Amino acid sequence: MPQIAQLSATYASQIFWILLVFGFIFFVIGRGMVPKVMATVEARDKQIAQDLAAAETARKAADAEEEAWRKRESANRAESQAIIAKAKVEAAKEAESRLAEVNAGLGARIAEAEARIAASRDSAMGEIEAVAAEAAEQIVSRIAGISVDQASARKAVQAELTGA
Repeated sequence: MPQIAQLSATYASQIFWILLVFGFIFFVIGRGMVPKVMATVEARDKQIAQDLAAAETARKAADAEEEAWRKRESANRAESQAIIAKAKVEAAKEAESRLAEVNAGLGARIAEAEARIAASRDSAMGEIEAVAAEAAEQIVSRIAGISVDQASARKAVQAELTGA
């Protein structure tokens, strides 16, 4: 059987070429390219780790800055609240003093007005008494035909006005 005799020659040639191709692939790719790819992957991993560390540091710095800002803002807010409270107290005191001044002025004006009203009332009462006395004097002289002097008519009118 000649086919079996050819097997050893055919396989020897194929084994040789397979070893040659795999050897070439091993040395070119395995020894040449893979270390470069691995070095690139390691460099990339190292760069990513450094970037993450820098980002974490920046985040911590930003958090610290934010906390300091919040403290300053809180202190400023408290200070402004104190200023507002002080202004309110001063405004209330000023309003009270102005109100006291106005009340004093109003009290004086009211007393003056009451005095004028009392004077006007007294004057009006005097005029009413005079008119009533004159009317009583004329009524008595017409009805009774008696002449009454003005002083007694005035006394009678005063007695009726105070008694009523």
